[in-house]
Amino acid sequence: MTVSVSLGPRSYPIHIRSGLLQNLPELPAAALPGEIALVANASVVPLYADALLQKLEARGQIVTTLQMGDGEEFKSLEIASRAYDELAEARFSRRGAVWAVGGGVTGDLAGFVAATWMRGVGFVQVPTTLLAMVDSSVGGKTGVNHPRAKNLIGAFWQPVAVLCDPDCLRTLPPRELRSGLAEVIKYGVIADAELFEFVERNLDAALKLDGEVLSHIIARSCRIKADVVGEDERESDAIGRRAILNYGHTAGHAFEAVMQYGQLLHGEAISIGMTVAARLAIALGTIETGAGNELLERQTRLFERAGLPTQTPEGADFEALWAAMALDKKNRGAGVNFILPTRIGEVTRVENVSADSVREAIFNRR
Repeated sequence: MTVSVSLGPRSYPIHIRSGLLQNLPELPAAALPGEIALVANASVVPLYADALLQKLEARGQIVTTLQMGDGEEFKSLEIASRAYDELAEARFSRRGAVWAVGGGVTGDLAGFVAATWMRGVGFVQVPTTLLAMVDSSVGGKTGVNHPRAKNLIGAFWQPVAVLCDPDCLRTLPPRELRSGLAEVIKYGVIADAELFEFVERNLDAALKLDGEVLSHIIARSCRIKADVVGEDERESDAIGRRAILNYGHTAGHAFEAVMQYGQLLHGEAISIGMTVAARLAIALGTIETGAGNELLERQTRLFERAGLPTQTPEGADFEALWAAMALDKKNRGAGVNFILPTRIGEVTRVENVSADSVREAIFNRR
């Protein structure tokens, strides 16, 4: 199946099909310009990148392979600079295209390199994790982390195509699969009660890598994100529709930054952040107390069934978390803004949430 991201001249397809990497679909010319930089992390190279390189070379492409480490700590300006050095050594031209093969870290960094090399070259996303398939590969956000906050340095740079092969999830560590499910659950809370209920009914099948279930949740998640991005590509205003995608991310990104991008996977941080946001929604009245308690209970139950955390890690320092939240890109002025649920399937933005309210939501163990 194919999901389209409608952005006028920057529109692109998201191809979703088991076996896709064994039999590549028809691709736009910008994806196969004759010169390709294939960026992959060490674990993905023998699994998928080597075979993909052979297929691209068979299509007449000159391929330069760039290998990076695995983990958020490698999403940095230092690693981007090393990639620039390798591209310069290969005399990689502005007519080329960067292909990212791997998870969200690989896609974010490779996309940032594509956006900035010679002021921008073609870019193709080949996500191999569930989180990357449903979230980071779609929408054009690229970037690297800064020691003070996640994704502070970056650019919007849309891919020319996204290739999602659910078969890749069969080699994914179980913890990484669970991490991706956090973003799927997020889509249900922010925009699609039916998707939320589908995950409630089919979570066990998803964890057992049922191909039909996984294809459905990938396609539905991509459609939601494609619709949102089509309405608000650059999140140009904090009240724009794209801001809803940040449910759970204000606190979640802060946990990632304070814990130095290594202890929590992205989805694990987001499941904690969504729990914080649901508690805030009840406390601030964006959702009626009874409905809010039901939402929090159903969301928490799903996270626990999926093996995702919901409680703040022991020893977390609130002042450091609050400082990281203050750097969030959704903020306007001096306050910290949150995306909070009004019901399952709908969220709203709340401005200038107080530190005391956030502290209570973070350390509430109920």
